[in-house]
Amino acid sequence: MSILSRKSFATLICGAVLAFAGAGDAKALTITGSLTSKYLLTGSAVNVTAANAVLKISFETTTAGDNLALCAGSTADFAAGRCATQLNDSGGPGFTFLTIVDAASLNGKHLFVIREVGITPASFRFTIE
Repeated sequence: MSILSRKSFATLICGAVLAFAGAGDAKALTITGSLTSKYLLTGSAVNVTAANAVLKISFETTTAGDNLALCAGSTADFAAGRCATQLNDSGGPGFTFLTIVDAASLNGKHLFVIREVGITPASFRFTIE
């Protein structure tokens, strides 16, 4: 899948998830990916208009010997591999961490994953509802 179509797909999916974030029976979306240094989850900045929308996010590194961070920030933060706002951290396979966040606090930010520890390609699982 090309980078452009992957970004378009990610934008579509994240937009759909965020649009239904305020719904009581919203379905969860899981993204699995692999990275060497960083991985962009959203193709465009988060834009939430629902009042009091809460996002439940779980994050897990599925590769032994690697720690990854789930971050929110600008495209410049992503390009630099800098985690402006750390939403979650991984503890290795078997450790799934939960974050509950006010969706509006992510407005204008991109979601991405960066490597904190390790040198081999790392895999992760990201779930949002």
